[in-house]
Amino acid sequence: MSRFPLALLACLPLLALTPAAAQRGCNEDDAGPSRSGHYASMLETSNVDPRAQVIELVNKAMQRSQSIGAITLLAQAARADWEEARDSGKPRLSIDSSANHMGSINNGIADRRGLQGRVGVTATAPIFDFGRVAQTMAWRNQLAESARQGMLSSEQQLALNTVSLTLDRSRYVLQAQVYGQYVRKMACLVEALEVITKADRGRASELVQAQKSQQQAEMAVEQTMSALRQTEIRLKRFVGEPLPPSASYSNLLTAIPELGEIQRDARSAADIIQLEAQARAQSSYADLVAANNKPIVSATVNAGALAGLSKGQEWSAGVNVSIPILSPGADAGIDAARKRAAAARMQRDDAIESRIFRATDMYESAISAFDRARRIVEILRNSDRVRASTLQQWQQLGRRSLFDVMGSEAEYYSLRVAHVNAIYDGQQAVALLWSLGRGVMTPLR
Repeated sequence: MSRFPLALLACLPLLALTPAAAQRGCNEDDAGPSRSGHYASMLETSNVDPRAQVIELVNKAMQRSQSIGAITLLAQAARADWEEARDSGKPRLSIDSSANHMGSINNGIADRRGLQGRVGVTATAPIFDFGRVAQTMAWRNQLAESARQGMLSSEQQLALNTVSLTLDRSRYVLQAQVYGQYVRKMACLVEALEVITKADRGRASELVQAQKSQQQAEMAVEQTMSALRQTEIRLKRFVGEPLPPSASYSNLLTAIPELGEIQRDARSAADIIQLEAQARAQSSYADLVAANNKPIVSATVNAGALAGLSKGQEWSAGVNVSIPILSPGADAGIDAARKRAAAARMQRDDAIESRIFRATDMYESAISAFDRARRIVEILRNSDRVRASTLQQWQQLGRRSLFDVMGSEAEYYSLRVAHVNAIYDGQQAVALLWSLGRGVMTPLR
C-alpha cells in the first residue's frame, strides 16, 4: 500500500469532523491544564456585583492600613493643636499655696517659730496682643487642614492601589483562562497527530512541532499564573486573607470621563489643597513671628491669705505691658517663613500643571486602549474564520500545512490575550484619570 492511502486512512477520523464538530470535540471551555489541580481555585470567578466587590475590598484596605491609621491620628493631633491655640486667648485662673515651718533668731535668742501657710489666686486676661493669638490660630488651622488633606490623599492613593491590583488580578485570571483554552486546542491537535503518526511515521515531525507549540502554551499558562500569584500577594498585603473569587471586571470603569472635567477637578484634588494649606500656614507663621515682636497688654488680679505664724490678706489688680526691645534674628525668621510660603505656592502650581498634563496623557491612553480593543474584536472575527477554514483544509487531504494550522491558532489566541490587555489597559487609565481629580472611588460609588 502506498504512503498516501495510509495517510488518508489515518485522517479518516478527522475527515468525519466538520469544523463545527471539530470545535465540539476540542471545546475551548473544556477543562484544560490551567484549570485543574491547584489552579482551579485561583481561576474561579464569582457572579457578585463587581462594583460592590471592589468597594468592599477598598473598605477592607482602609480598615487594615496602619499607614492610614497613623495619618488619621496625626490629623487629629493637628486639630487638637488648633483647639489649644484657639483657647490660648481666654482668661486664665490659677491657685497657688504653700506651707512652711518658719522661725527667726535675734541676738542668738529664738524669737518666733511656727507654721506659716499661704493661699493665693491669680487671674490673667489678655487685653491686646497685636494679633498674636489670631495668627497662632490661623497657623494651626492651616496645619490641621494640611494634615486632613494629606489623610484624604493617602486614602485615595490606597484606593487606587487596591483597585489597580484588583483589575490586574482579573486580567491575569482571564489571560490564564485563554491560555488554558489554547493548551486544550494544542492537546487535541497533538492527540490527532498521534493517531496520524501511528499510521504514517513520516508525519512525526509534525507531531513534534505540535507538541512544542503545546509546551509553549503551557509555559504561557505558568508565566501568567506566576504573575497572578504575585498580584494576589500584593493585594493580600492591603485587604488581608482570604481573597474572594474575582468578579468579572471587564465592564467596570469603561466610561471615559470628560477631559475638561478631570482637568478642573485636578485643581481641587487633595494633594493640591494640601499644598495650598501649607502655603497659607507659612504665611500665617510669618505674621505670627512678626506679632511676637510687638507689645502685649494684659490684666492681672492677685489675691492671697496668710494663716499660722502670722495672719493677713493681700490683693492687687493692674495692667501689665510687655514691650520687646531687642529680638535678634526675628527678621530672618519672618523672611524664611514667607519664602517657604512662596515655595509652597510654586509647588502647588507645578503640581497642578503636572496633573493637567498627566490627565491629558491618561485620557489619550484610555481612548487608545479602548479603540484598540474594539479593533481587535473586528480582527478576531476574521481570525476565527481563518483558523476554522485552515483547520478544515488541513483535515481535508492536507490542503494546508500543520504550520498554517498552528499559526492560525497562535494568532487567534494571541489576539484574545491582546483584547484582554487592551480592555484592562483602558480601565487602568480611567482609574488613573479619576485619581487625578476627585478619586477613583467617585465613579464606583
